Amino acid sequence: MDKIFLVPGFFGFTRLGSLSYFHGVADFLNSHFAKTGFKAQIIECQTKPTGSIKRRAECVLDEVIKQGFSDEDRLHFVGHSTGGLDIRLLLTPNVRIRDGEIEEKIGRLTKNIITVSTPHFGTPLANYFTTLPGRQLLQIITIMATTKSGRYGLFAGSKILSFIARLDDWAGRTDTFLDRLSEKFLSKITTGDNDELFRFLDEVSRDQGAVIQLTPEGMNLYNAAVSDRENCNYFSIVTAAPPPPTNFRLDEINSAAKLSMAGLFTLMYTIASREHPHYPYPSRADEYKKQLEDQLPFPLTAHSNDGVVPSLSQVYGENPKIVVSDHLDIVGQYPWAGGDPYADWLPSGSGFDTARFEYVWSIIANRISEST
Repeated sequence: MDKIFLVPGFFGFTRLGSLSYFHGVADFLNSHFAKTGFKAQIIECQTKPTGSIKRRAECVLDEVIKQGFSDEDRLHFVGHSTGGLDIRLLLTPNVRIRDGEIEEKIGRLTKNIITVSTPHFGTPLANYFTTLPGRQLLQIITIMATTKSGRYGLFAGSKILSFIARLDDWAGRTDTFLDRLSEKFLSKITTGDNDELFRFLDEVSRDQGAVIQLTPEGMNLYNAAVSDRENCNYFSIVTAAPPPPTNFRLDEINSAAKLSMAGLFTLMYTIASREHPHYPYPSRADEYKKQLEDQLPFPLTAHSNDGVVPSLSQVYGENPKIVVSDHLDIVGQYPWAGGDPYADWLPSGSGFDTARFEYVWSIIANRISEST
């Protein structure tokens, strides 16, 4: 049996309310494999949203153990963003995440390690969370998750936004971004300890180890310790968004909420474009730079990124592929994904659509099926 493990990235989850991290990915892969006759089980892994890479890798290990495997199985791992680092660590030869030989058994059965939008050499955006404003933002999340006043304040805010979403229906605005947000998420928030949102925020408040580890300085140390496994195929999908804001389309920012998020993308893109002077992107990126640039409608430089991770930091393995996409487009969070006009959470003007989504995940599916 072929088993494919999908590993989410930083702030990742499997489902939160009716929100899915890998939106439509499993459905597409199942459909693709059904047409080609390739039989595989697809598993979406639960993880620690901001936990250290070691703790996140342990979550992946737990999922593999939970699913069970035999010597006849073939394992494949697809990690988005930080998820790609989790699987690289888990499958490093002679790594010891747990006592025993379980990691080596998994490593011997693994055929593919595919990373998508992964900061192999760090991202300047992680450095932001080490600054005073960044630490204050994480402190706010901690307060919301761990204090009664914080929870009730967030609950009240969600109900106010849901009321506003209903209020503008009287003006004929019956299907807005706020309506969809309320339907999928805000209306489901409660004040209980078992509420999905508060459990998620509580995890964020407990462990923020990845914040330091994802900096260029932290990844410099990670790459000195983590090595490749000889029997595995390493392959990367690289994402690059056009520089903002010239490529924003009016239909992508047709509300105040989306306009605010487009502004947030611009800020994130600007921060992610700042290459660290002492930790430049490695020669592997130089080796494939021309090949990757030929696939883009704009220049590929050290400043290019997907709004979160520098594009040249994502280059890993043999013959990487690049696609015009922001950091979330690639996992199905793009306009009209699944017929939802408001599925896009990071307006970038990338023009990502269903055809591009299917193209990218067909490449990944074919890499997996052809290797077996």
